[in-house]
Amino acid sequence: MPSKWMLRLFSTIHVFLYRLFGGAIGARMNGLPVLLLTTTGRKTGKPRTKPLVYLRDGADYIIAPGILARPDWYLNLQLQPNATIRVGQAKYVISAEEAADETYSKLWELAPPYWHDYRRNYPGQMPLVILRPNVTLNEKVER
Repeated sequence: MPSKWMLRLFSTIHVFLYRLFGGAIGARMNGLPVLLLTTTGRKTGKPRTKPLVYLRDGADYIIAPGILARPDWYLNLQLQPNATIRVGQAKYVISAEEAADETYSKLWELAPPYWHDYRRNYPGQMPLVILRPNVTLNEKVER
């Protein structure tokens, strides 16, 4: 497994390229779509952006922690469930919630095979986070 600083470096470069090219570079990883999630840091109060693979369920975007048990973005959303996402050039204000019960089972049916690998190695039940767009930001997306 890559070290935490390697993941941070990769993430920083990914976010930079995604923004610079409006999602033309960085919008796919391993054949799956990638969004940029910007949360409010629970300790610093500063915006924190991470590239994350997502699934779609209607208008909702579904994300999962992956190889890290409790990544910062996940902890940030638990404290402040309102955030923003960028999908290509579109930017949305979202509210986040964890999937539960039947919704959880239904969403796992949509998951790519490697998410199931993460799930087998995850300590406890791996959460799936539903990002529900509330507002589309019509302003020009910052680069």
